[in-house]
Amino acid sequence: MNYKAVLFDFDYTLGDATEAIVAGFTYAFREMGLPIPDRDSIRGTVGLMLEDAYTLLSKDEVPARRAEFRRLFAQIGHPMQLEGVPLFPGAKELILALRDSGIPTGVISSKRTDALVSILEKHGLARLMSLIIGGDKVDRPKPDPQGLLNACSFLGLKPEEVLYCGDTVIDAETARRAGTCFCPVLNGVTPVDAFSSFPWEHIAPDLLELRRWLEV
Repeated sequence: MNYKAVLFDFDYTLGDATEAIVAGFTYAFREMGLPIPDRDSIRGTVGLMLEDAYTLLSKDEVPARRAEFRRLFAQIGHPMQLEGVPLFPGAKELILALRDSGIPTGVISSKRTDALVSILEKHGLARLMSLIIGGDKVDRPKPDPQGLLNACSFLGLKPEEVLYCGDTVIDAETARRAGTCFCPVLNGVTPVDAFSSFPWEHIAPDLLELRRWLEV
């Protein structure tokens, strides 16, 4: 393998937090007196900052309402995520295999860092990762490359030595801006054709195939 580190997005890349996210959106929209979006529409916003997802689905750009949505979402969505989020098949085995091969791993996500750490700890993975950077640890969310570049700097690596794996075009654009290599993982709702305008090393239908491609 030519990469000196492999970093991951979380939602729909390593883990599936659909139930908690849908529950949080449903509760918040109901409390705000808004029509509740369908499940697929909510899933399609994963990867965006919560406020931006709210505006996309509600068309409401009022800052106070965007903040209110986050507060209400947190009452339901965050506790459910802290209780545990299932990983996709092969996720744990891939992280362990990379660790055993001496390849540092980490997560760069829009999700809150405390939620990421809690989820990964429950699966015994947090201690195996070199870094976990949530959306609250950066000033500018993805696709701004701040988080990914901070990770490269922390690891002492050039961006081109790092592979970033994610499920959305937001992840692809983040990698492009950072100058890292990129591998789409098709665990989410983004169709493969959406990545055609982005540079990528490999397209993995799932994490099991990604591990085979990485040869770890």
